[in-house]
Amino acid sequence: MMRRLVLGALLACACLGAQAHRFHAGITDISFNPGTGSIEVVHTYMAHDIEALLANLYQRQFDLSDPQDEAVLRKYVDKQFYLLGADKSRLPLRWVGVTANVESVVIYQEIEKTPLASAVRVHDEVLSDFLPDQVNTVNVNHGGKIGTLIFDRSKTEQLLP
Repeated sequence: MMRRLVLGALLACACLGAQAHRFHAGITDISFNPGTGSIEVVHTYMAHDIEALLANLYQRQFDLSDPQDEAVLRKYVDKQFYLLGADKSRLPLRWVGVTANVESVVIYQEIEKTPLASAVRVHDEVLSDFLPDQVNTVNVNHGGKIGTLIFDRSKTEQLLP
């Protein structure tokens, strides 16, 4: 009996590791930098989710410090995240770079010499096409006033606050 209890406890503990990553979330911060006159966009995602996405799409491992592998991620993000102007056209998001560690992938973009008021809508489908329960939070800092938008598979485009 004691042996079964110990075995049950060990199995329960082993399952905790599998349960540790039960949610999928990303955070994007959008703000205006008065020093450069540019809109800055910073995305943060769980490294495991980005790795799984890229491995699923291309059936190989990726090293985001490699410029060719970074270009693959860039192409995906450019397709899945964008800002729209009043005329419903995409604003020109420039890829600034990416940093990655074992926990997170941080992506930097900007729209040069453009006031935040030029952006009217945001489209965010990053990872939600791959992970059904992915939730992306977009925080918009508009002159010190912060508005938050929540995106998921069923809600991919919204007006900026």
